[in-house]
Amino acid sequence: MDNYIKQLINLVELEKKAEINAMLREIKYLSPLKREKVGRAINHLNGKITGKELGFNLVKYGRKSQFKTEINAGDLVLISKGDPAKSKLTGTVTEKGNRFIIVALEKVPRWALKEIRVDLYVNDITFRRMIENLEKLNLPTKKALQFFLNPIKSYSREVPESSKSLDIDKNLNASQKTAISMAMNSDDFFLIHGPFGTGKTRTLQEIIVQEIKRGHKVLATAESNTAVDNLVEGLGDDINSVRLGHPQRVSRKNIEKTLAYKVENHPQRSKIKEIEKEIEKIISKRDQNHKPSPGLKRGLSDTQIMLNAVKRRGIRGISPNVIISMARWIELNKKVDEYHLKLRKIESNIVADIIKKSEVVLCTNSSAALDYLKGIKFQVVVVDEASQSTIPSILIPISKARRFILAGDHRQLPPTILNPQCKPLEKTLFEELIRIYPEKSRMLNIQYRMNPVLMQFPNQEFYENEIKASKKVEKINMADLGLKNPEENTSVNKKFEDLIKKILSPQPLLFLDTCSLPHHQEKRSPGSTSIKNIIEADITIIIANIMIKSGIKSEAVGIISPYDNQVKLINPRTPAEVHTVDGFQGREKEIIIISLVRSNEKREIGFLKDLRRFNVSLTRAKRKLIILGDFSTLGSHPTYNRFREYLQEHDFYENARDLIHINNKK
Repeated sequence: MDNYIKQLINLVELEKKAEINAMLREIKYLSPLKREKVGRAINHLNGKITGKELGFNLVKYGRKSQFKTEINAGDLVLISKGDPAKSKLTGTVTEKGNRFIIVALEKVPRWALKEIRVDLYVNDITFRRMIENLEKLNLPTKKALQFFLNPIKSYSREVPESSKSLDIDKNLNASQKTAISMAMNSDDFFLIHGPFGTGKTRTLQEIIVQEIKRGHKVLATAESNTAVDNLVEGLGDDINSVRLGHPQRVSRKNIEKTLAYKVENHPQRSKIKEIEKEIEKIISKRDQNHKPSPGLKRGLSDTQIMLNAVKRRGIRGISPNVIISMARWIELNKKVDEYHLKLRKIESNIVADIIKKSEVVLCTNSSAALDYLKGIKFQVVVVDEASQSTIPSILIPISKARRFILAGDHRQLPPTILNPQCKPLEKTLFEELIRIYPEKSRMLNIQYRMNPVLMQFPNQEFYENEIKASKKVEKINMADLGLKNPEENTSVNKKFEDLIKKILSPQPLLFLDTCSLPHHQEKRSPGSTSIKNIIEADITIIIANIMIKSGIKSEAVGIISPYDNQVKLINPRTPAEVHTVDGFQGREKEIIIISLVRSNEKREIGFLKDLRRFNVSLTRAKRKLIILGDFSTLGSHPTYNRFREYLQEHDFYENARDLIHINNKK
C-alpha cells in the first residue's frame, strides 16, 4: 500500500503540473484574440459593480460586440489588464450572456473596471487536497484501498440482501428499489451501475432519504458542482441539508441551501452585525490618528512607541504629538483585531451549528477536505459520478465514514487526464471494485431519456441488451417539438431539399456517410495534434441552423465532435452548443449532431477506438440523433462495422451524396 500511495502522489503532482503549465503556456503564447477564439478568454471588457451577494462584490463585465465562450457560471477566472501572467486577481463567474459576464470578487481594485480581459483559470487547490489526504490516510481510506489492492484479505464477499421492510418511493422502478435496498443492507460498500438516463441520481437521492430515516448523518459528493446541484435539487425541504462550496459555483435554485446563505440568515448573525458596526466606529476613530508606517516609525517598535507616548516624549526626530497619535492608532488597531477574532469565533460557532444540525452535507469530492468537516461523524458517504473520479479524488470523501455507496457507469468516459504519463489515474475505484465484486453491485435497467430506437445499438453493444425504455419515452420524437418549415431560401433549399426532409422527419436516427462527397478527407493544421474535416463541419452547421430555423430552440440542439479543431471550426458559425464528447458527459439534448471527423486512406481512426467516447456520444440525444462520418475509414474497426450493419438493417443509413446535391468543384 505504501508504494501504491507514493505512486498516486507522484501522478497527482505530474497531472497538476501538466494542467497548470498548459494553462500558463496558452495564456503566454496565444494572442488575446486567439485565446478568445478557442473560448477561454474574453477581451476588451468594461465593468461596473452591480451589488453584493453573500459577502462578494458582483461585477458585470460587458462589451458591445457578442462573444461565444467556454467560460461558464461557476468557473474560476483571472482578471487582468495588459499581461495576465502578472495578475493575481481571481473571481468566480455567476452568470453570462452574449455580451456580458458577471464575476464575484472579494475585492475590486479600480484598475479592474476598464478595458480588462477575463481568462479561464485553474489553480492547484484540488490537487493539494488530494495529496494532503493521501499523506494522512485514515482507517476508512486504507480499508477502501485494501478492497482492491488485497481483495482476498478484505473479507468483503458477503452479498447484501434485498429488504422488503423499507418504505421506498413507489414511483421508482424495480431495479432502483433493489439497488437501494441492497445498498442499505451493505456493511462496507455498494456500487450502483447507472447507464444513460436510468435515474442514477434519483436513486441516490432516495438512498440519502432512507439513510436519514435510520438516523444516519450522510455526506453526499460528486466530482462536479453540476452533479452536486442535481443531488441537492431532488431532496425536499423537509430534509435538513447544507451545500458546501463557493456560493457562486452553486445553481441559483440551490442558493438557499448553501452554507454561505445559512450563515447570513442564522439567528446569531445579528451579533456579527453589531460587532461589524463597532469595528467601523473604531476604524473611523483609529484613522484620525497617524498610522505607524515604516517611514514614520523610523525603526521604532510598537512597544517603544507606546512607552514614549506614556512619557509624552519625542524620539528620533518624531514629535511627542506624533508619537502619541501613533500610539493611539496602535491601541485602537488592537481593539479592531480583538473584535475580528470575536467575529471569527462567532462565525465558526454558526458554521459548526449548521453542519451539526444538517442531516446531509453535500459538496464536491474536493470540498469534503474543508476544515468545516474535521471531526464530523458521518455514518455513510454517497458519491455520484464515481466512474469519473480518480482514486485520489474519491478517497477524500471516503475518508469521512466507514461505509460508502458509489454510483457511476464505467462503460462511459473515465476521468479526464492531461498528462500521458498519468494514464493510470484513469482507472477508477468504481471500475476496480465492480470488476472484483460484481455481486456487490446492481445495474439500473430502465432508461427515461430517449426514444427506444436511439438506445438499441448502445444497449446491445455495451450493456448486453439489459436496458429497457420506460413507457414515458416510447413515442417521443421530433414531431413533439412543433416544427415549421424553415424560411424559404431557394439557393439553399434546392441544394439540400432531400437532406431537409430527412433531418426534419420523425425518424429518430440518421447516419450520413460522407465517403462519396468531394473533398471529404480530414485535415491536420500545421503544428496541431488535432484534426478537422471541413465538409463535415459545413454540413453539420447547415443541419443545426436548418433545425433552429424550423422552430427548435438553439439550446435544444447539441453538436459533438471528438476533436478540438472540429469544435473550433463549427462553434463560431451556429448558435447551437458545440463541445467535445467530454463536454456532454452526463448531459442530454433534444437533438444531437455528431461529426466523427476521421476520413483517410490509411483507415486510421485514432482515439475513436476509445469506445467509451462513442457510447457517450450515442446516448446524449432524446428525440433525434444525426451522425456524420466516413464508413470507408470507420469500418476498419469491428464496433463501427457492426454499427453500419445495424443502421443499414433498420434503414437509418444514407449516403450523403444522395441527399446533398453539390458539384465536384472546390
